[in-house]
Amino acid sequence: MTRSGDDEVDLLIDAWSTILPDVDLSPLDVMSRLRRVARDLQRVREAAFSAAGLRAWEFDILSLLRRSPDGFSMTPSQLASWTTATSGTITYRIERLEERGYLVRTDNPADQRSRIVTLLPAGSERVESAMRVLVAAEADLLDGLTWNQVASLIESLRTIGASAERDARR
Repeated sequence: MTRSGDDEVDLLIDAWSTILPDVDLSPLDVMSRLRRVARDLQRVREAAFSAAGLRAWEFDILSLLRRSPDGFSMTPSQLASWTTATSGTITYRIERLEERGYLVRTDNPADQRSRIVTLLPAGSERVESAMRVLVAAEADLLDGLTWNQVASLIESLRTIGASAERDARR
């Protein structure tokens, strides 16, 4: 049954309800919406990073360094583990960001086989600018919600995330 204001997920649920009338499709209703929102959010994020002159992977690395408890510095191995990128990919990305003047690599005094990657002021300014653009773009997406709705959504997503993480470890 098509209703005024039905979206793509409503139509999907209606079709499957006819095929499988004995199945509660509410999990599909929620997760299909989350998947679509995640896809759209990725586009919003990429546009926000682009407006700030960065790609998503550049933002990720600069953001990790900016938030680092060790004074804007990490090893390439630490960056790789946080971004789940391979060491070769991290090396390439660090080189590109160093060429842009956003970070610098120096010898690691604690380990002769490793380097230290340190965020430079230009990188700090760029990632902070990108974060401001990102937060404004994401705030626009939440504009139609009350603070209580946002708080409820945060808590619900936290619960779903914890459940998904538990399932992934099994």
